[in-house]
Amino acid sequence: MLAVPNMRFGIFLLWWGWVLATESRMHWPGREVHEMSKKGRVTVTAMCNMDFSRFPLDTQTCSLEIESYAYTEDDLMLYWKKGNDSLKTDERISLSQFLIQEFHTTTKLAFYSSTGWYNRLYINFTLRRHIFFFLLQTYFPATLMVMLSWVSFWIDRRAVPARVPLGITTVLTMSTIITGVNASMPRVSYIKAVDIYLWVSFVFVFLSVLEYAAVNYLTTVQERKEQKLREKLPCTSGLPPPRTAMLDGNYSDGEVNDLDNYMPENGEKPDRMMVQLTLASERSSPQRKSQRSSYVSMRIDTHAIDKYSRIIFPAAYILFNLIYWSIFS
Repeated sequence: MLAVPNMRFGIFLLWWGWVLATESRMHWPGREVHEMSKKGRVTVTAMCNMDFSRFPLDTQTCSLEIESYAYTEDDLMLYWKKGNDSLKTDERISLSQFLIQEFHTTTKLAFYSSTGWYNRLYINFTLRRHIFFFLLQTYFPATLMVMLSWVSFWIDRRAVPARVPLGITTVLTMSTIITGVNASMPRVSYIKAVDIYLWVSFVFVFLSVLEYAAVNYLTTVQERKEQKLREKLPCTSGLPPPRTAMLDGNYSDGEVNDLDNYMPENGEKPDRMMVQLTLASERSSPQRKSQRSSYVSMRIDTHAIDKYSRIIFPAAYILFNLIYWSIFS
């Protein structure tokens, strides 16, 4: 009667259970070759060395190693008789985070300095991670937060109570998403693919806050400049508030002619000729022209920042997504 040799499992696989069917050939020195088959169910708690540099768009290769710890190559020979067909898997078995793409079998020799050479059987599994869970929990929320930060570009620049809380909320939400993802991940010393996406999204959200800070600052500078121009212009004290706005350097000949129809509340007719002469002299002055040009330029810049941001921010983020998914998918 032939005894079954003691077998040793060198395991490098995640929590996994399978039906193992092996066929091996045994060679005993000085005797004839005996061939035997052994089938049995093996449930293994195993681990796999993984590289998370492309997480969660990664593909992992894990292996199961089988060898005898009592018999060397001279006493026992192990090999897969039918190659990959020697391994049968249950189609009902599935993993929560991975899809088994393929598996293959190999046979190698392992050397130990104290005892010698041993036959070793390998089962290599190729696992691809399911991405749908991470799309719902990580990528979609991050993308929505970035898009939400763009809403501030359409809000009036004077609406400080509306734009500032929106920017702060998106920044804090992105920080929460990044913290939640890192809390559920092993602490590794390299950057993961999900880290790149989240931190770039965080930068976009943070830049939208800085964009409003720039707009608010330039708007304040513009208002101060406008106030100085009004103080330098004469004949503004007798005009109503709607008319003072046209004396800030943006007035035209048609607006000056409109003063002919203006009557103050006391019923006295203003000296229209004096107003027209004063405005004409202001327009003819080179210094006034330069001040007016500077004011108009400042006015255009404050509006242009929001206007261009509506195009630049979405275009840049779409370009980043195209590059990201083309590299990691």
